[in-house]
Amino acid sequence: MSLWWTRRDDKPGQTQERSRWPEASLEQVMASLMTRSYSEVDLSSAESSLQSVAVWSAVDLIASVVSELPLDVYREAGDVPVKLKTPGYMEDPDGSGQGKEDWTYRAVYSWLMRGNVYGDILARSNAGGFLQQVDLFHPDAVSGSLTDGRPVYLHNGQHVPDSRIYHRRVNPVPGYVEGLSPIQLHASTIGLSLTASKFGLQWFQDGAHPTALLTNSESTIDEGQARSVKDRFLATLRGRREPLVMGKGWDYKPIQLTAEESQFLATQGYSAAECARIFGPGIAEILGYETGGSMTYANIQDRELTLLKYAIGRWIRRMERIWFQFLPRPQFAKYNRDALLETNTMQRYQAHALALNGQWKVVNEVREKEELTPVPWGDTPTSPPAAVPVDDEAPEPEPEE
Repeated sequence: MSLWWTRRDDKPGQTQERSRWPEASLEQVMASLMTRSYSEVDLSSAESSLQSVAVWSAVDLIASVVSELPLDVYREAGDVPVKLKTPGYMEDPDGSGQGKEDWTYRAVYSWLMRGNVYGDILARSNAGGFLQQVDLFHPDAVSGSLTDGRPVYLHNGQHVPDSRIYHRRVNPVPGYVEGLSPIQLHASTIGLSLTASKFGLQWFQDGAHPTALLTNSESTIDEGQARSVKDRFLATLRGRREPLVMGKGWDYKPIQLTAEESQFLATQGYSAAECARIFGPGIAEILGYETGGSMTYANIQDRELTLLKYAIGRWIRRMERIWFQFLPRPQFAKYNRDALLETNTMQRYQAHALALNGQWKVVNEVREKEELTPVPWGDTPTSPPAAVPVDDEAPEPEPEE
């Protein structure tokens, strides 16, 4: 199921026909540079790569985290920004009724899968000209190219006026309008993951391998004797768990597919981790792929910070720049990153105590964060604890009577 849909407006010139990418597009240039080692894997569309569990998990993790973070709007006012109520049009950026979380998920998804976010600008503010409504396009339905040094966009084969097209890219390349697609760029790695999974499925489904070997190192066994020994052996295994009596030289070795002994599983684990790393440091570790490190409480916290700083932080900042275009100056939007680094109760209370004792928060601000009602005395800064003097020398003991 697609994550995008196209609105059927009463405006002339809009069609619902499927389009093709233009000749010499960035996708075709990148495709010509890729290896052909995994030609059996179809990566002609971004969604094909989602067959890899690691790719889907990484994309869903990043898009979900960014879209579910609380978004606050502020107005610059000297050194301390003033928090404002989020405008109603930002709660439903495309007017579909699905909300800004759904819109944000699709925008981040489009970046991760195609390197570009495209949309139809449906409404702007008459006063400031800032965005108020943008309907997102599926990135495969839009192509961009340079004509006489100016970007030209086609949606389903139809030209989109400059006043209507919305485009934000990632992984930019000099000389191209479109951003790089991480999926096409790393298609060989993703193809290895899909190929390994396909091999594993065939291994278990086809049944073209024996489950055990029954050998005799002392004598030569003809076909009739081999069949007789096999039948007697299977009859014992399928019977009432009676003892098995074997002559001299017989050896039974079951063939087991274990993670340590199977090159398939080793390859699959490696390629899955590599697929997750396409989307940033820390993604593979958060998703549970083996990377050689141990899991402790301390490094779990470190991994969360690494995830925020190096992997998800850039997508948060990119979305903040998009929301900046939905607001009049000097307003701006900012995600609450503290919501990503959720702490336990003791850590949260300790942080509140530091803020109150440092006098950079008051009680009612802490109560608001804890979803408690304000108190009449809660707007007065808390007095810091009195310092207790410490003597350099210990007091001499009193003489005994």
